[in-house]
Amino acid sequence: MAPPRSLQIIRDEHASLAALLQSMRMLVERGPDAGRHRFFDVLRAMLFYIDEYPERLHHPKESNLLFPRVVKASPSALGAIDRLERDHMYGEKAVRELQHQLLAWELLGPSRRQAFSEALGRYVDFYLDHMHLEESVVLPEAEKVLTAADWAEIDAAFEQNADPLTGHYPPSADYERLFGLIVQRAPAPIGLG
Repeated sequence: MAPPRSLQIIRDEHASLAALLQSMRMLVERGPDAGRHRFFDVLRAMLFYIDEYPERLHHPKESNLLFPRVVKASPSALGAIDRLERDHMYGEKAVRELQHQLLAWELLGPSRRQAFSEALGRYVDFYLDHMHLEESVVLPEAEKVLTAADWAEIDAAFEQNADPLTGHYPPSADYERLFGLIVQRAPAPIGLG
């Protein structure tokens, strides 16, 4: 039997998000140059992407479909899933705080750079650790314990995500400008800038 499609979608979305997070870290380390406006535009776009895709599409499907089924079939996964659920709640708040701190840096100047940089570093480390826990504990357990019927429903839900940063889907018309901005201005590995 082929592995469930949703497992690959989750892993692809994690890989694109990890690349985006590392690109953000690289951008901030370099700092704004003569293209100050472009620098802040792309960072805002990246934070908006995180709020739109992982926070509003990816996490709810994990929390509402995947995690409850895994815990029901394998109660030993409860500790990891409890932590991941707390992470989901924290992540939504943290990305909005980063958006605020970025705006403070842009509007109030360099005195706010260090606070943003440190908060971003903590956020990137937190998120990479979160994805590692999912991939090393929860996804392997899910693959062992979930039924074909479980996977059919989970696969159908995750297939609707269509996250363009994974490289598998073109952006919808609504998001074409956002993804164009990120790809054109962000540094590798996520962009061409």
